[in-house]
Amino acid sequence: MNPEVFREYDIRGVVGRDLTDTFVEGLAKALAAYWLGHGVNKVVLSMDARLSSPGFMEIMKDGITSSGIDVVDIGMVPTPTMYFSLFRLDVEGGVCITGSHNPPDNNGFKIALGKTTIYGREIQKIREIMEKGEYPKRTKASVGKYDIIPEYVDDIISRIRPGKKSLKIVIDPGNGVGGAPAMAVYKALGMDVMGICMEPDGHFPNHHPDPTIQEGIAMLRDAVLEQKADLGIGFDGDADRIGVIDSIGDTVYGDQLTAILAKAILNERPGEKIVGEVKCSKVLFDEVKRAGGVPIMGKVGHSLMKAKLMEENAALAGEMSGHIFFNDRWYGFDDAIYAGARLIEVLSNVDDPLSVFEALPKMANTPEIRIECPDEIKFEVVERFKVYAEEKYPRFVDIDGVRFEKDDAWGLVRPSNTQPVIVLRFEAKDKATLEEIEGDTRTKLDQIMREIG
Repeated sequence: MNPEVFREYDIRGVVGRDLTDTFVEGLAKALAAYWLGHGVNKVVLSMDARLSSPGFMEIMKDGITSSGIDVVDIGMVPTPTMYFSLFRLDVEGGVCITGSHNPPDNNGFKIALGKTTIYGREIQKIREIMEKGEYPKRTKASVGKYDIIPEYVDDIISRIRPGKKSLKIVIDPGNGVGGAPAMAVYKALGMDVMGICMEPDGHFPNHHPDPTIQEGIAMLRDAVLEQKADLGIGFDGDADRIGVIDSIGDTVYGDQLTAILAKAILNERPGEKIVGEVKCSKVLFDEVKRAGGVPIMGKVGHSLMKAKLMEENAALAGEMSGHIFFNDRWYGFDDAIYAGARLIEVLSNVDDPLSVFEALPKMANTPEIRIECPDEIKFEVVERFKVYAEEKYPRFVDIDGVRFEKDDAWGLVRPSNTQPVIVLRFEAKDKATLEEIEGDTRTKLDQIMREIG
């Protein structure tokens, strides 16, 4: 068993190498042991469209029920629909078999206890159960099936207040599982919707299923411009991450989208808390404050953001990666289809949808930059850079790596929780200042890595 598949937020690896049938069988029994330790008697089980998911689903069913826990099979659905089922069905946990936005030969498992996903130390407890191999032996439990998609679609529709303007929208689920429910929701809201890459296909034949990178959103951009659409909405493979293209073909990143959605909430409910992670633009935090809200900076990671949202009782949280969490008219979990519906609500209530995007202050910034750095030294590299940043820059925070600021420019250096890389991002009012702060940071990191060897 490769212990590296037990990540910070989920269990994930390469099919056939890390995730074999034998591994999944052991994982199912270990999950059952973990759940039984928390008094769980029934769980929900779902999957994405990956080629390995149906086989893993059957192994999971057998392993969980053989340990005495009943299973409700809700089939191939978006991950947020599994989260939704935790609030609607008589279950006490669940697992979604999904490789999310990763390559076709990957798969994984997002695990819920109660009404929320587990992460960090709790995932390591499952690894420890597997390593011991001591699994419960009980009378075999039952498997039932349930079609929850109609309820999920109806619930979203009931919570959205679309304006009189019918938007022309292109959606791109990337051959993942979000296409059909998103189409049903947005059409029911009175929008003119067309879709590309709609058919669920685990080969992902058209493009990589990640709408937050250029490769994953290029087809959507072309379709928006060709159709003269008001909006393009893309989803990752399991539809918990959103990517957006405006009517002139510009990418709207997760932090920009969060700022737009936050301002709409604060217009009705001033004083609400809004959470963004350390990679988010300064614009997000400034716009929240300007709109009468309380900006809060949190750690990167969908499970950590969800936990921060609930801890602060915030109305909204958003990540650069496209995970958007509504605690306002929704259940608090990340859901790209619902986030898209809330954006449609905002845009359909104004005469010029593009003006909503153009109202955000313009900054020079980089995308997320990843530089290779071995796992065994990446944390030490960041700690040494922290000492340097504390001396050089007037302001810095170290809640997740190091985010340092000078005037209106800022940079971020943080070790990835999931890969042997250090993540960087920079922003400034002009390109020259941006290049200066990025160049200085890269030079210092190179020096530190040479010193460590």
